[in-house]
Amino acid sequence: MTVLRIGNFSGFYGDRAGALREMLTGGEVDVLTGDYLAELTMLILARDRLKDPSAGYARTFLRQLEDCLGLARERGVRIVTNAGGLNPAGLADAVRELADRLGIPAAVAHVEGDDLTARHPGALAAHAYLGGFGIAECLRAGADIVVTGRVTDAALVTGPAAAHFGWRPGAYDRLAGAVVAGHVLECGTQATGGNYAFFREADMRRPGFPLAEIHADGSSVVTKHPGTGGLVDVGTVTAQLLYETGGGRYAGPDVTARLDTVRLSQDGPDRVRIEGVRGEAPPPTLKVGLNRLGGFRNEVVFVLTGLDIEAKADLVREQLTDALAKASPDEVRWELVRTDRADADTEETASALLRLVVRDADERVVGRALSGAAVELALASYPGFHVLSPPGKGDPYGVFEDVYVPHGAVDHRAVLHDGRRIPVPPPQETRALADVPPPPLPEPLPAGPARRAPLGLVAGARSGDKGGNANVGVWARSEDAWRWLAHELTAERFRQLIPESRDLPVTRHVLPRLRAVNFVVEGILGAGVAARHRFDPQAKALGEWLRSRHLDIPEALL
Repeated sequence: MTVLRIGNFSGFYGDRAGALREMLTGGEVDVLTGDYLAELTMLILARDRLKDPSAGYARTFLRQLEDCLGLARERGVRIVTNAGGLNPAGLADAVRELADRLGIPAAVAHVEGDDLTARHPGALAAHAYLGGFGIAECLRAGADIVVTGRVTDAALVTGPAAAHFGWRPGAYDRLAGAVVAGHVLECGTQATGGNYAFFREADMRRPGFPLAEIHADGSSVVTKHPGTGGLVDVGTVTAQLLYETGGGRYAGPDVTARLDTVRLSQDGPDRVRIEGVRGEAPPPTLKVGLNRLGGFRNEVVFVLTGLDIEAKADLVREQLTDALAKASPDEVRWELVRTDRADADTEETASALLRLVVRDADERVVGRALSGAAVELALASYPGFHVLSPPGKGDPYGVFEDVYVPHGAVDHRAVLHDGRRIPVPPPQETRALADVPPPPLPEPLPAGPARRAPLGLVAGARSGDKGGNANVGVWARSEDAWRWLAHELTAERFRQLIPESRDLPVTRHVLPRLRAVNFVVEGILGAGVAARHRFDPQAKALGEWLRSRHLDIPEALL
């Protein structure tokens, strides 16, 4: 087989339940991958494990598999998933029990060694991001289903590709090509039009899940099954390539992929070719994601309707001053969200929201005493007083942080379906990670008339989270738009357009082959998504906010 067809059926824990069946029945595919893990998911699974030591994996995968195991067996499709979460051995056992109950033979293997929680006192979960060679060992030994814990998302693709084509450590260009394909597939329908800036250009009501046709040289074609919804074009693939990335070097445990070498081209309807990807030796350390309990959080949202919105907000703040001073929580945040409109024809559009968020290490400080003080205002505050929901006791929130360990600090092993345990050695060659030198910018557009207009008329964007940082990738849709964007959208202009970033480090990375600039904003998400630091805690819509901001855009582009 000269081409390996790898599809995706899950981009997160909670994705479309019927996607596994859709991918098995919609067309030809050799391997199906399910990605269930994110920073927040690891915390959720850790809290599950606290209640039940046998838990810690994505139970929804078992329900999907119960419906489709026979079909996968019949069609010879192998399944690779990180649904094992914090307990890959437990999920592998559960899959074997399911197969036995259904009477369907299945060789089930798993990958372990990522769990470093015992070495990090106080952490609910501490897991290293492993590469794809443990998966490859399982598949080479004949596994039908491979379950992992915290591997990199792209490893779900690099592992099957390495097993199929016989790639070994050091095949950096081939591995890097597979990493790029894996990064495109990992978030499911985000590669086929989901969450896409130009979503009105195709039928996005139910986008199909993506698949990649991977070749022996590491190049690939991203596509989807015939007749499924959505769109695969250079824009959708560019958007996903920029998602949750930084500069020209995209580091992983097996290889560092050079995103500045990626070439994309339309290869037909709903087909995008990825080629030219160069790879380098991986960094000398592995990323470890630490999740711990950060403390307790409470929130009250007051609804302010009609006239005098600012004065109503001031009154509530003043009325709660004494209660907040007495409780003295570590953090108090007020935020007035002006969703109201003048002379509105519905009550909802006449209303603004005033959010009070408090945090403290002591649950009692943010609990009933504070909630009670807010409730007591019900008949003694601004006209029209009400809240979105009754305030309650404080809820725990999590904190995520990255640490790094040498490759040799993990015991990466493939546990085969026959019980054999195969060690996966660390890479023999590593290379310290460094930024790519800034590339030359294109020639600027000649001077001409400009018009004040939203950035999104000429550029797309995709944003996301990495711990407490956010990235916003912005790409131009034409060469002339790129010539303008590369000079106009500097880090300083970004800070002007996104006021939250003005006092934070903002780094701009230029990716000319993608006609894109990628911004990394450090600290804008506080201690990560689980801390719920801001209105949009994962920065999912930060790019769309940026696209809505107005600049002086050359009329030739509009």
